[in-house]
Amino acid sequence: MSPTRRLFVRSAAVLSLGLVAGCLGGGGGDGDSPDTDDSTDLPDTTDTGTDPSGGTRPSGTGGPGIVLTSVDSAPDIPIEPTVEVHKDVATDDHPPQLRVTLTNTSDERVEVGEGRAIFFQYVGDDSRDLILLPAGQEYPAEPGCWRLDDPIAVTEEYRIETFEPGESKSALVDLYGAAKEDGEDSCLPVGEFRFETTFAVGGLTGGDEKRTTATWGFSLSLE
Repeated sequence: MSPTRRLFVRSAAVLSLGLVAGCLGGGGGDGDSPDTDDSTDLPDTTDTGTDPSGGTRPSGTGGPGIVLTSVDSAPDIPIEPTVEVHKDVATDDHPPQLRVTLTNTSDERVEVGEGRAIFFQYVGDDSRDLILLPAGQEYPAEPGCWRLDDPIAVTEEYRIETFEPGESKSALVDLYGAAKEDGEDSCLPVGEFRFETTFAVGGLTGGDEKRTTATWGFSLSLE
């Protein structure tokens, strides 16, 4: 075979291989780059039930939960007090709430004072961070926060409650943060708090009956 013939055959073979490679390598033939996975994992937004600030606020509520941690033994008077949690968490609709019940355990009529304090109405804790107020009323506090914007005025009158033998009376009290003179705007604090009040029995409306006094209280935790 002449040199010219061999050169022509070699060139044709190279051209054929190039065409085959082009058909096999292009796939779609449009020049697009291979498909890649562009998806990105989304951050986990599962509700853990905790306050983003690091507290233990129950999920879906506006404040901490309330737990009774200790309750005093019944005082040595004919009136037996008890306390229980009625609403255990703060929400935008209501603050935490307690129910205080007093029972006359004697077989005689008993007069007890002061009529509001014995139900822990307008009674603050030992540190003056919290205050219990009669339920069902409106107070100057932001819903969901429940700290008073201003102090609550209380009349100086001395009220007396009368209990027939075996009679029980109950009252609901709401838990608020006490107003602060320094303008502190925090909501309900967390921690343990002690509430205590004084009961006066007998001799409240005159007569020869001897007056007896006793203190009673409980501790609660906000967490």
